[in-house]
Amino acid sequence: MRKLYVIGIGAGDPDQVTMQAIKAMRAADGFFVIGKGAEKQELVDVRTAILTEHVPGPHRLIELTDPPRDRTPSDYTETVRDWHARRAELLESAFADLDGVGAILVWGDPALYDSTLRMVENVLARGNIDFEYEVIPGVTSVSSLAAQHRMVLHRIGEPVHVTTGRNLRESGLGPGSTVVMLDGECSFTQLTDPDVWIWWGAYLGMPDEVLISGPLREVEAEIVARRARLRAAKGWIMDVYCLRAGLD
Repeated sequence: MRKLYVIGIGAGDPDQVTMQAIKAMRAADGFFVIGKGAEKQELVDVRTAILTEHVPGPHRLIELTDPPRDRTPSDYTETVRDWHARRAELLESAFADLDGVGAILVWGDPALYDSTLRMVENVLARGNIDFEYEVIPGVTSVSSLAAQHRMVLHRIGEPVHVTTGRNLRESGLGPGSTVVMLDGECSFTQLTDPDVWIWWGAYLGMPDEVLISGPLREVEAEIVARRARLRAAKGWIMDVYCLRAGLD
């Protein structure tokens, strides 16, 4: 039976790739990469660098062009489900043409705000191709953020709430500490809670990593401006941040 590895590769630092991930990569014959366009070629380049670091070459990269989707839909859930289905069609076609073991290198960990596993299950549900798959966990951007800021994500006995920018705008801070991912709108600027601190990081684990922390009202303008400059210069940005009301 065909086999597919879904491999978490961390936030971009080749040194954060686990030994389990390296063994899985070395067992693969081809690596599926969902391309994000010419301006995000660096995302492909980082994956290539990780393979070069840990796996004897040459490496067969099979790039799939990510289908476009509406970023401001009236029905967000249905729009994302349709996007996942179109992604699944691409993976199904490419995997059918691969003679051997396939692998998908996933930023961070496949279990946290990533659609790869849904895409894989969608392929299996279509019933046109049969395979088994194994998931390899990776270092999350959340873990990397905490490590780079040398912080504990939670205070004693308190929870950690992990959410998205969209949900932060709709629901505000969660209990304890709130970690926010997938936020292209700098949603922290809409908070009205007093005495909030922020720990923000972009391109974690990469050579051009940027970290900013402090009282939200004092540093938010700096984060917004820095984020805009970085995104304009590179054509893409990956960032994550933690919010907490008050200090320990």
